[in-house]
Amino acid sequence: MIEGAVKSRVVGVGLSVERTVYAIVDMRGTIIAQKEFPTTDFPNVNDFAAHLSECIFQLVEANGGYESIRSVGISAPSGNFKSGCIEYPPNLPWKGQTPLSAMLRDRLGLAVALGNDAHVRALGEYVYGSAHGLRDFLYITVGHGVGSAVFTKGKFYLGADGFSGEVGHTCVAHNGRLCSCGNRGCLEAYVGTKGVMRTVRELLEKDPRPSLMREREIKTPKDVYQCCQDGDELAVQVFHETGIYLGIGMANFASVLNPDAIVLAGGITGAGRWLLEPASQSFEEHVFHNLKGKVKLLPSILNKDDRDVLGAGALAWEVKEYSLFI
Repeated sequence: MIEGAVKSRVVGVGLSVERTVYAIVDMRGTIIAQKEFPTTDFPNVNDFAAHLSECIFQLVEANGGYESIRSVGISAPSGNFKSGCIEYPPNLPWKGQTPLSAMLRDRLGLAVALGNDAHVRALGEYVYGSAHGLRDFLYITVGHGVGSAVFTKGKFYLGADGFSGEVGHTCVAHNGRLCSCGNRGCLEAYVGTKGVMRTVRELLEKDPRPSLMREREIKTPKDVYQCCQDGDELAVQVFHETGIYLGIGMANFASVLNPDAIVLAGGITGAGRWLLEPASQSFEEHVFHNLKGKVKLLPSILNKDDRDVLGAGALAWEVKEYSLFI
């Protein structure tokens, strides 16, 4: 049977706590058109799905029409590729299990794939970024939380229920800090945004040395980074301690899975050498001895504003093509 015209584009959607970005992406990873809106405007998920569907429809119609679109991919916090649902997200207003993939498929009449944001970003790195050409790698994103994914033999490893790779909720300190997940000592409680800011408070309380962090308004890790750039020793110490825990977490992850590389992304990694040098040293100190010096630590080369839609676009090609109209 001779097929009709090849559908050479997909729609990628990057859903985060604060904003939702949607874009048309072609086979080469070129973003044809892109727009966004605040996720926070839609506390009701049905209203969100209706608005996103209308936005996608308008963007597609203005840029080539439905006949060019194969499918839709969505990157979402707590997304599960196996179920197509957002499941019990701690930072979104939509509680329980939300079948967002099915909701959009019914509205758009197109195949829709949904995945965990860390998994989808890892796919983007594999197709377009730092992990291109690698068969076995780990992906860790460090920001508000710690997301991670396992790629083996060129595919996601999802586990029995789709939740594999939660390195952020592995223990790096027995009976340590209380994590948002309810457990104690999780990696996320030390290297996520809240963890970094807690380290700032603890250091300022116990160390009497002068610090720019006492004089300035320090609201985010980016503020701490600026103090590092301005020569503040205590600010450097904040990222040094954060890096030690990140190195331990990566070493545990790598010792179990033996990857070629670990790709690092997320806002906290913007601290650069202040974080990555102690993290690398800690990693080599704690990783299984047969892996010392063999696992590459690679920063993401994808633009942070494009990372989610490119990964979601790559995910869209993974789902079986379906169209209600074409």
